[in-house]
Amino acid sequence: MSNEPISLSTALASFDALWSPRIVTRVNDYDVRIAKVAGEHVWHVHDDTDEFFLVLEGELRISLRESAGERTVLLPRGSVFTVPRGTEHKPHAPSGAAILLFEPTGTPTVGDRHEEVPAHVDATTGHPLGT
Repeated sequence: MSNEPISLSTALASFDALWSPRIVTRVNDYDVRIAKVAGEHVWHVHDDTDEFFLVLEGELRISLRESAGERTVLLPRGSVFTVPRGTEHKPHAPSGAAILLFEPTGTPTVGDRHEEVPAHVDATTGHPLGT
């Protein structure tokens, strides 16, 4: 990890892969990841951790399956949302978005229980920035 400031816009410009995050830094035992997203991800669950989203560009939607039923939250640019551990969810960005995620190191972006991982997802635990 760098001991210099990191420009998120420069970091985002350094890759094109969708739904395949890059690790920009670490905080204790957590990765700070950025990702470009478009279209739909997969329904999945993180059994042991919450999942934090910050929308850097565009708009993200997260569908949730909760005890009260299914709902979708809309996150415009600058919004944050935390999916509670154990909640089945599916992020999607019809027009594309850039997001920042804060998750324990090694957490797969497709969770502990998920549908089949799409072929275009090249990393579920993130690549170090610059790879």
